[in-house]
Amino acid sequence: MASLKEIKSRISSVNSTMKITSAMKMVASAKLRKAQKNSEAFIPYQQKLEGMLYNFLSAEEHFTTPFAEQREVKRVAIVVLSSNSSLCGAFNSNVIKELDKTLNIYKELGTENILIFPVGKKVYDFCRKSGYKVPELNHLIDSPRYAPMVDFADELIQLFLEKKVDKVELIYQHCKSTSTQQLLHQNFLPMSLDAKDKVTSSLDYLVEPNRSLIIRDLLPKVLRLKIYVALLDSYAAEQAARTVAMQVATDNANDLLQELTIQYNKSRQQAITNELLDIIGGSQS
Repeated sequence: MASLKEIKSRISSVNSTMKITSAMKMVASAKLRKAQKNSEAFIPYQQKLEGMLYNFLSAEEHFTTPFAEQREVKRVAIVVLSSNSSLCGAFNSNVIKELDKTLNIYKELGTENILIFPVGKKVYDFCRKSGYKVPELNHLIDSPRYAPMVDFADELIQLFLEKKVDKVELIYQHCKSTSTQQLLHQNFLPMSLDAKDKVTSSLDYLVEPNRSLIIRDLLPKVLRLKIYVALLDSYAAEQAARTVAMQVATDNANDLLQELTIQYNKSRQQAITNELLDIIGGSQS
C-alpha cells in the first residue's frame, strides 16, 4: 500500500492537472463560440452564391467549362486540414487515417504524382515522416482568414487548369455539433455541373449581359468559398473536439481525485488505529 506522503503527492498532482484541463476547456469553448459565429455569418453567403450558380446551370443545357473537365487521373492533389496542436481527441488521427487510406488508393501513381497540401502541423509531420515533400501551410489554420485562402484556392485552380494535376480532393472534419465531428472527403476539382437537388429557386431570371458569362464569373468564386468554408468548419471542429476532450479529462481527474481522497482517508485511519494499538499495548505491558 502506498504511503500517506505518496498519496498526498498524487492528490496534489491530480489537482494541478485538473486545473490545467479545466482552463484549457474554457479557452477552447471561447474559441469555439467565435469560430461558430464566423461560420454562421459566412456560410449563408456561400450557400446563396452556390445556389445562384446551380440555378443558372439548370437553365443552361450544354454549358461547358474547364473547371468540370473529366480527365484520366495521372496526377492528383490532396488538400488535408488538421490542427497545429494536439489534445483534441481523435480529431487529427481520423484525418490522418483517411489521408493514409487515400494514399493507398493512389499509390500506383507513385509519390511524385501525388501532391499533398497539409494545412496543419499534425498532418504536415505525418507527410514528412511518410517521405512526401510537402509545403508548410500551418499558418493558415492558426487564424482562418479569407485572403490567404483565396491565394491558396487560386493556386489549386491554376494547377488543374494547366493540367499539372487531374484531380483535387479535400479532406477535413465537419463540425456537426460540439460533441460530433464528421469526417468529409470531397472532390474539389473537377467540379460537378449537375444541378439536380442543388437548385434553390424555380424562378427564371432575366440575366444581362448573358447567363453563361455570369456562370464563368461565379465558378471560381464558388471554389474559393468552398475552400474557405472548409477551413472555418475544420477550425470549429478542432475547438469542439478539444472542448470535449478537456471536459472528459477534467471529469476523469475529478473521479481519480475522489478515489485518492478515499484511499488517503483509509490509510490515515489505519495509521491512527495502529498508533492507538501500540499505545494501548505499551500501557498494558
